[in-house]
Amino acid sequence: MDTQFDTTSPRIITSPLDPWWDAPAFRGNLTKLVTSDAPTGEKITALARFLQLTGQTSHTDQWERLLQIAAIDTGVARMLEPHVDALGILAEAGHEAPDPHSAWGVYAADLPTHRVTATADGAQTVLIGEKAWCSLATELSHAIVIASDSDGNRACAVNLRDPRVRPQTSAWPSLGLKEIPSGSVAFDRAPATSVGPPNWYLDRPSFAWGGIRVAACWFGGALGMARSAAQVHLRRTGPSPMGEMQLGQLDAEVFAVRTILSQAATAADGDHKFSRAEAWRLALRVRNTVYRSVQRIQLLSKELAGPAALTGDAAFAKADADLTVYLSQHHGPRDEAALGEDISSESGTSGL
Repeated sequence: MDTQFDTTSPRIITSPLDPWWDAPAFRGNLTKLVTSDAPTGEKITALARFLQLTGQTSHTDQWERLLQIAAIDTGVARMLEPHVDALGILAEAGHEAPDPHSAWGVYAADLPTHRVTATADGAQTVLIGEKAWCSLATELSHAIVIASDSDGNRACAVNLRDPRVRPQTSAWPSLGLKEIPSGSVAFDRAPATSVGPPNWYLDRPSFAWGGIRVAACWFGGALGMARSAAQVHLRRTGPSPMGEMQLGQLDAEVFAVRTILSQAATAADGDHKFSRAEAWRLALRVRNTVYRSVQRIQLLSKELAGPAALTGDAAFAKADADLTVYLSQHHGPRDEAALGEDISSESGTSGL
């Protein structure tokens, strides 16, 4: 199955005028992998091979393929996205591609109560402390952990199966993304490998492109709901003016997100060398716009599909719950305020 993904199939991002309400032809084989009962780590690596996702894959292809997964199961896209992020980070820092059977996460949350420090133990870098919000720590083989050091912060690659890495077991009662427990991990002088120089992880322009990659996953989850709702409507008999209106509203929102992601992908993969500040400003624009549109697509999809979809269609109900939790991780108004402050600062009108 690894060679059956058709990279020439019609796309959502780069072909925004193509119909969105029908699933692409390759979806059958992809769905088998997404819905398989394989262990999480094996599922992640199998999907990466099937979709030909490596540390060198273009941003356009990353976003396109992840949103297609999210349209089937948002939770699985949430599993795979950090793995793709980690592969890109390692490649950008000049490291060799990791074992193709290794499954990676990226743990970057920084809470005052949960801090990890990178320090030298002879020639070896070791991690000490506890990191919060470490998704799938018991299921993955490796992770890139953002730790503090004397120069600021440092990205470190660590083997999660080392005995000095101890995921903390706690309840995960979430109904959305319930298959992705995200507890804390304690590091007791766990050996690690530095990835890039100090502060490099946050300072690189591609950090911003990763933020848009997450937004593409949000959109994929909403697109899956919109497709299901549209198919429910198109199978109805008799006129439904309200349904036609909601379908038209959905079409406009989907087109808007496709268009903005297309423009962003062209920028991310283009020849222009963005500074980190330029890239992050673009990412804030894209993420905030996609976030608002995805919320509306989610609402319209539920209205168009009706209560029967939420109570009788397990996949639709799961998509709604998963997307709600995934969207809650967005910084929302804080990012919108950051964008406004950035523009005011550049224009010299801040405080006027």
